[in-house]
Amino acid sequence: MFMLRNILHLPRASARSTAAFTAFTTTATNTTRSLSTTAGNTPPPSSSSSPPPRTLLTKNQNVHSNMSLSKSWRNKPLFRRQGDVRFRTGLEASRLLVAEANRRDGHESQFISSVTSVMSTLNPIFERNPRYAFVAKQLMEPERMIQFRVPWLDDTGVIRMNRGYRIQYSSSLGPYEGALHFGSHVNSNTIKSLAFDAVFSNGLTGYTIGAAVGGSDINPFDKSEAEIQRFCQSFMTELVKYVGPDLDLPTMGMGVGEKEFGYLAGQHKRISIKSSSGGRPFLAASCPEAPGVGVVHFANEMMKDKGDSLQGKRCLIIGAGKVARSVAAKLLEFGAIPLTFSDSSGHVYEPNGIDQAKLKTIDKIKDERGALLGRYVIASTTAQFNDPQNILDVPCDLCFPCAAMNDITEEAATKLADNGCMAVVEGGYSTVTPEGRTILKKRGLAYGPHTLTMTGSVIKSVIKPNAGDDVFASEIARIYKDTKNTAQEFNARGDLYVGANISGFLRVANAMLAHGAV
Repeated sequence: MFMLRNILHLPRASARSTAAFTAFTTTATNTTRSLSTTAGNTPPPSSSSSPPPRTLLTKNQNVHSNMSLSKSWRNKPLFRRQGDVRFRTGLEASRLLVAEANRRDGHESQFISSVTSVMSTLNPIFERNPRYAFVAKQLMEPERMIQFRVPWLDDTGVIRMNRGYRIQYSSSLGPYEGALHFGSHVNSNTIKSLAFDAVFSNGLTGYTIGAAVGGSDINPFDKSEAEIQRFCQSFMTELVKYVGPDLDLPTMGMGVGEKEFGYLAGQHKRISIKSSSGGRPFLAASCPEAPGVGVVHFANEMMKDKGDSLQGKRCLIIGAGKVARSVAAKLLEFGAIPLTFSDSSGHVYEPNGIDQAKLKTIDKIKDERGALLGRYVIASTTAQFNDPQNILDVPCDLCFPCAAMNDITEEAATKLADNGCMAVVEGGYSTVTPEGRTILKKRGLAYGPHTLTMTGSVIKSVIKPNAGDDVFASEIARIYKDTKNTAQEFNARGDLYVGANISGFLRVANAMLAHGAV
């Protein structure tokens, strides 16, 4: 044991956590291998002379590499601009990386916020093995950024113009995959921020998929069906040059539901020679409920981890889109009590909870394009509309923000804590601000980051849409356990945000190290 510690140059207290982390990475690799076999990819026959399978952290490239390797990389300049710039500690490395991001992309505030938040969680990695700081420098730049114009005719015959985006951020682990978002809030800054986060989110799952995000600045909620169809066909006519089977797989995102996705798939099929892979149609939208169902399964794992359950929990849902409603439906299955929905018209609050019949009524209203939630109060005698005035004043046990980005600010997080909320589980992308995360941690609220909780669609696409809910739940339990163990290994016990970022980063970084300067 003394010789082992001497080789690794680790303090005595970390021996047990090192073993735990190695065990969890081996489990994740084995699980991924078994899933690939299930999907039809038969692994090669084993041989006694074959090298041992590579785990998440290899012997030559793990964070516990010997000190001579660490020293050699610590003495190399991280940047060579106006003199060599070196770092001594992991904290100093992350600050240098954030400063470089500000120098190059200071005008992109959301992207800078994402980089700052993620790099602050990777300090322990850079501290243990400085080589990873050089990989993080590479990772701050996407592989490819595509922007194009999308011309289309509205119902009056006027030519309208929007911008389309697709950022193919990382293909280190496999073909690109990621959401398309439609909304007036979408711009290059937003897409780049979400694509950067997707690198860690997709890497966290342990599957061989890359990361990409795209979309357009069109508002789909104030357009007719004919206008949306014409727009989607124009959008895909340009996007088809950059996406396709085994290259880049777009998925549904904010403002992109089954109808929009169907129009996109139809146009792709119309103009592309290859429109399927492995016998499955490209852009197959077979499980739009997957993101919301995944969010609830992760919430259930968080409750089980505390020796509790979702049974009887009063749940505040912010939003009324497809994810928010699938979250409510799954919560009802677990015996929880959804209380609210919200949209641009305001929020509805059912003091005794929203049951299946009420949820069906809300589904019928919101499935109509552009319909507002306020119509629900006509169909319910118990609903309160915008009462209380602030939806966060509704007492709850759990909060599921499923609407706009940056909804849960410092003030909102404080209000939730004051009202007795015990956990915030993101059901949307970047719904909690960095300041909000700080308050949640300070006040002792459990936090499920979107990096972890919004992996449902990726999981479903790998295990196949017709797989049962028990298979889906077991995969989520595995990913949750990986994240939890990683956080504990790097002295951040219980911090799922840190665990998710580190776990996702290590998988991507090790692949990048193998690929070299690409």
